[in-house]
Amino acid sequence: MNDSLSRLQQRRSVPARWLGEPGPSQSDIDTLLTIAARVPDHGKLVPWRFVVIEGEARHRVGEILVKAFQADQPDADAEKLAAERNRFAQAPLVVAVVSRVVPHVKIPDWEQVLSAGAVCMNLLNAATASGFGAVWLTGWAAYDRRVLDALGLAPEERIAGYIHIGTTKENPTDRPRPALADIVTRF
Repeated sequence: MNDSLSRLQQRRSVPARWLGEPGPSQSDIDTLLTIAARVPDHGKLVPWRFVVIEGEARHRVGEILVKAFQADQPDADAEKLAAERNRFAQAPLVVAVVSRVVPHVKIPDWEQVLSAGAVCMNLLNAATASGFGAVWLTGWAAYDRRVLDALGLAPEERIAGYIHIGTTKENPTDRPRPALADIVTRF
């Protein structure tokens, strides 16, 4: 088995709290995003884009999250607020993959959304191949309009995923995977 297949077989989601410094360099980030963008894209519409959140920006996003969370849950305790404040500060890099469907007579919205999902998966695989740990997350912050507006998303744009990337501090154990006999039919 070649090295690429071996790495794909070993890919694991690493919890964001297990991702630390060093994170990807600017050159690494450019490489990761270039690889992430190499996905099927019917019609070459590029129905996705990236918002890179690193350094101090992770803490600014944390304050945005706390404000929105507290508005909805005014009785939230300090522990819950701290968790929201640190949601994007655990990994050194968070890439928001933004799905932006382009109205087109021949290319269905569904295909464009799937292309954004493929970007997320390519980014995970590129991070793993580069020696980093990564995880694809959404959560309430991917659907809250206040957060999306603060990140600069247009009204028709959505978050396909927040990809947290960093150096793995702990190695996750593998989870049970489905047996092929349970998920494959032949026609």
